[in-house]
Amino acid sequence: MTALFNFSSLLLVILLLICTCAYVHQLFPAILDRNKTGVTGIFWKCARIGERLSPYMSLCCGIMAISIFLGM
Repeated sequence: MTALFNFSSLLLVILLLICTCAYVHQLFPAILDRNKTGVTGIFWKCARIGERLSPYMSLCCGIMAISIFLGM
């Protein structure tokens, strides 16, 4: 089953995208800052979400890890 049809997998993909974009933006800010519009602007927006909501994102990642570990 793909991540598009399973809600838990879709949430996992979104969380990983946000966390990865925030990490890449921390290491190489010029890569995401020059692509703020268009299709690649999605990555810049995900990096902003990850930076500004980092306590909530880490809580969501922890909850997702526990739910995967327990097999929910």
